[in-house]
Amino acid sequence: MIRFENVSVTYDAAAEPAVDGVDFEVPEGELVLLVGPSGVGKSTVLGAVSGLVPHFTGGTLRGRVTVAGRDTRTHKPRELADVVGTVGQDPLSHFVTDTVEDELAYGMESLGLAPDVMRRRVEETLDLLGLAGLRNRPIATLSGGQQQRVAIGSVLTPHPKVLVLDEPTSALDPAAAEEVLAVLQRLVHDLGTTVLLAEHRLERVVQYADRVALLPAPGARPILGTPAEMMAVSPVYPPVVALGRLTGWSPLPLTIRDARRRAAPLRERLAGTAGVAGPTPRGEAPPPGPSASRPAVPAPRRFLRRPSAPGVPSSHPTAVVASLAVRRGRVEALRHVDLTVAPGETVALMGRNGAGKSTLLAALVGLVEPARGSVRVGGAVPHRTAPRELVRRVGLVPQEPRDLLYAETVAAECAAADRDAGAAPGSCRALVSELLSDVPDDTHPRDLSEGQRLALALAVVLTARPPLLLLDEPTRGLDYAAKARLVAVLRGLAADGHAIVLATHDVELAAELAHRVVILADGEVVADGPTAEVVVASPSFAPQVTKVLAPQRWLTVGQVREALSS
Repeated sequence: MIRFENVSVTYDAAAEPAVDGVDFEVPEGELVLLVGPSGVGKSTVLGAVSGLVPHFTGGTLRGRVTVAGRDTRTHKPRELADVVGTVGQDPLSHFVTDTVEDELAYGMESLGLAPDVMRRRVEETLDLLGLAGLRNRPIATLSGGQQQRVAIGSVLTPHPKVLVLDEPTSALDPAAAEEVLAVLQRLVHDLGTTVLLAEHRLERVVQYADRVALLPAPGARPILGTPAEMMAVSPVYPPVVALGRLTGWSPLPLTIRDARRRAAPLRERLAGTAGVAGPTPRGEAPPPGPSASRPAVPAPRRFLRRPSAPGVPSSHPTAVVASLAVRRGRVEALRHVDLTVAPGETVALMGRNGAGKSTLLAALVGLVEPARGSVRVGGAVPHRTAPRELVRRVGLVPQEPRDLLYAETVAAECAAADRDAGAAPGSCRALVSELLSDVPDDTHPRDLSEGQRLALALAVVLTARPPLLLLDEPTRGLDYAAKARLVAVLRGLAADGHAIVLATHDVELAAELAHRVVILADGEVVADGPTAEVVVASPSFAPQVTKVLAPQRWLTVGQVREALSS
């Protein structure tokens, strides 16, 4: 169905090809997962299937890409639209209508389908993706994850033979991601749809793949094989594979179920050691952990207004939210929210798409005004504080990092950040290099991958080193190595006394980094407690290691490695 024949793509003014020697085939009715570190050209490969590369991106494509027999060099994207459905990393750039239902119907209207067919398919897709309750909502009022589901739905309704998806679950909560992937699997198995997708959160998708195409490095030829074969050699791999590598399991497990079946000897080795209860604020010694063999203690349903994580001073909190309610149009996005964040504390906000996580961050940075209650950051009321003064107290990295970027090159962006923050020249650039090492100074921000753009935006905000740092889905587009570097940077900031609040669907990030987890549902706080207590008790938000080794209380592969080596 999809055939790459010795394909290379070189963008204008680039010294080296973005991808080179791509030569593989995706048969009809297979789901092929494209993996590799950030910046190796996964989005370029996907764009070549839909014709966006090179017809819209520019540059030179050598070799040949055919889809259902059509050569993408001679067929522009609109001439492939009846065969290929594409969802990119940025759903906002995908939309052409105002409401959910209209967006789901638009692609079918363009293809001239009959009204009764369109109506039936819209209803089917609303149900498949859990969007029925949002059918009349303006797209602009949806959360990032809800928008992602609408974007996926809009390419499903025309029933294309090929689906090309770039980071399809990056903005979705764990339950919604499972639903979307289950839909894709049904399309592959029942309808013979061919799916090519790229995804950094391999813990979510690798078990669904028929085959994996690995791009190991920029310009390197892809390697094709079964998921187990590729995970054995891939530089990027999920925690369950990392656990298998650590323990020498062969073949490597790809699912929680496979790993649990082999984990009994490992649990015996770990018995009697202390399960680590999560990160410890400001470099202090960790509190005594519960026995690793002790069953997880369910987190109470509601912990409101906890002063701080254990060991964090609470006399001078960085941020205090009291009885907060926020309305967005007719929707009450937050209600009765209480939250206190102490210096040196990292708090993960989690919950379903649309639960109110981004709205809470917006209230902390003064972008929305409370309908009731109060928000204070360092003693200031954010929505009443002048921007020049507020940036010295709080910094926000939004879901769309391009909103922070306006210069023509990475170097100019970093120089401006240094000036605005009053930092030493080179401070911002050093942070970019910590997160992603291979970003040239003369690159335009729009030419960066989603992950690279996020790293640049993070560096711009971190340059000012605000006492309160807010991050909205900070690991979208980041591979595991880049995420580890981000974790190291954020841990360093927390150790220096910076408070960090991040809204995330990345349960592995929360396990690695957060002192506390706050779960929101329908605008309310339903749980607030130490990371180990909250995530261990939650089937949806527990990390892979926790699920494999339950009832022992372990969160990360690093904790297991340390215990085995001691």
